[in-house]
Amino acid sequence: MDGFLYQASIYLAAAVIAVPLSSRLGLGSVLGYLAAGIIIGPVLGLVGSETKDLQHVAEFGVVMMLFLIGLELDPRALWNMRHHLIGLGGLQIGMTTLAVMGVGLAADLSWQVALAVGMTLSLSSTAIVLQTLSEKGLMQTKGGRATFSVLLTQDIAVIPMLALLPLLGTAAVAELAKDGSIHLGDEAHGHGHGPGLSLVEGLPGWGVTLVTLAVVAAVVLAGVYLTRPVFRFIHAANLREMYTALALLIVVGISFLMTLVGLSPALGAFLAGVVLANSEFRHELETDLEPFKGLLLGLFFITVGAGINFSVLTEQLLVVLGITLGIMVIKAGVLYGLARLFGIQNSHRWLVTLSLAQAGEFGFVLVSFSVQHHVLSGELAQIMSLVVALSMLLSPALFILFEKVLLPRFAEEQEQRDADTIDEQGHVIIAGMGRFGQIVNRLLVSNDIKTTVLDHEAKQIDMQRTLGIKGYYGDATRTDLLHIAGIEDATLCIVAIDDRERAITLVSQLKQRYPHLRILARAFDEGHLYQLRQAGADSIVKETYYSALETGCEALSALGVHPFRSNQIKYTFCAREKQQTELLYHVWLDSMKDGRISPDYSEIFQQQEQLIRDSMKRDRNDGHAATERGWTPPPKGYADEFDS
Repeated sequence: MDGFLYQASIYLAAAVIAVPLSSRLGLGSVLGYLAAGIIIGPVLGLVGSETKDLQHVAEFGVVMMLFLIGLELDPRALWNMRHHLIGLGGLQIGMTTLAVMGVGLAADLSWQVALAVGMTLSLSSTAIVLQTLSEKGLMQTKGGRATFSVLLTQDIAVIPMLALLPLLGTAAVAELAKDGSIHLGDEAHGHGHGPGLSLVEGLPGWGVTLVTLAVVAAVVLAGVYLTRPVFRFIHAANLREMYTALALLIVVGISFLMTLVGLSPALGAFLAGVVLANSEFRHELETDLEPFKGLLLGLFFITVGAGINFSVLTEQLLVVLGITLGIMVIKAGVLYGLARLFGIQNSHRWLVTLSLAQAGEFGFVLVSFSVQHHVLSGELAQIMSLVVALSMLLSPALFILFEKVLLPRFAEEQEQRDADTIDEQGHVIIAGMGRFGQIVNRLLVSNDIKTTVLDHEAKQIDMQRTLGIKGYYGDATRTDLLHIAGIEDATLCIVAIDDRERAITLVSQLKQRYPHLRILARAFDEGHLYQLRQAGADSIVKETYYSALETGCEALSALGVHPFRSNQIKYTFCAREKQQTELLYHVWLDSMKDGRISPDYSEIFQQQEQLIRDSMKRDRNDGHAATERGWTPPPKGYADEFDS
């Protein structure tokens, strides 16, 4: 069976099964697509020679990716990141390329091939690294931001690489005739997406330059002046699919124009994306093209996996492993040195080093492009594809090494800093000086209540001190530190630690050792609230609960409900939920004995929702409560001070 529907079913089924499994295992979608291709190709033999034809179609996903990258390049944001983009990212690409090129020259490769290999392996996996950083909450760290800058530089660098690779080819596509005109050789005809069409065929050199500049200028001017009226025209049709058609037309049309003058379609797409980066239709374009880009890129990676020659891997296993590990060591060495040079310290330096040590998905693109333009031989391209794939497969191991081995070591070193000397004791001890603890502390201090604030994040304490807010560095779970802070004489301890498990542990320790102490704890969600209650907290506040209530109240008012009625609804909702929390807590306790949530919990929760809905329908006079002091009549002359 080799029909279109059969082949489409095989590719789609492989992607649907392998990619979610890979994501669940923390390996990322790119490795899932590669694994899917390997399974349906070399392993099961369900697909064959048609993968090369599909790969030409799937490469259009790369064009769309570069268009979307261009859309993301806000010039103002790029200027703010110039230090890391030009310095850290640019030096990483340049130094890695030169280092790998040197190794290639030592291995008797020509300088053209060595340069192509160096450029290809200097890139890292944007898809794997960004997804892993986001999943592990490392994106906003100093190391995470530096890593993102390097990846962004690499994505931009793909453009000049694609433009340079054809110039390294051993079989020139463009030939210069005796009369100075440009003649496109046989390799150019039929290559690309057009039927051998060209705007520069037979033109003299200066004519080629003028036509090329004219096409680039046309792309820029069309992006600046034509997109707005065209989008308005499409908007008047009020057909959602027309937006998608227009987005595809922009990318396809610009790519076709680039091929007519012998330039890379990816270069034109990237240029168009940059031109439209500040357009009001940018988000519309991103939304319309993202599904196509994802599917086509996924198809591209599947075809790469299906095309891997495992006989080469088995025959040259030691060579492939040696090259892979050697490349990763070279990249790690370059990255570590540059991170140190740019002042990235401690665990952040290792995060940059290990997260970017692998080769990336653009490596497959450059390898394929190099083969098309006769830069790399087929055998070397097979080895290169195996090296790129294997290094990507090793990426999760590098993140595990960072998270399980290096990060705890640096955390221990940080904790070796001696705790601050506590020279003042307050009636209230606040554990945690994050966004939650700060507001609580400010409210108490502004009412002349003495507090003692502890936090185990030294940077957080130092930052607050620059604002004139006093706090002490130290771990609130340490008994000796709590003793110095005056825990025996304190009347209240507020637990606002930004760590679920440590908060539960602290509440449990405090309740066991100081039963007289009243404990007020911050909960992240309902489940955390139950755990804190079980540990012994006297009062618990869900961190987003009251802000959500206020937002809901404002939403009701915005929808036309009288503010008086909105606040009454809010009060009723809150009161009803508090009544049910006690019952839900005991059901939760019973559920924990069996290790699973009881069906009773779900039933009671649904009953609660129904009771809340019933309460909302009651008339204001029926549900009036004397405790709603916010609605008692204001004193005489209350509004006078607002008029002055």
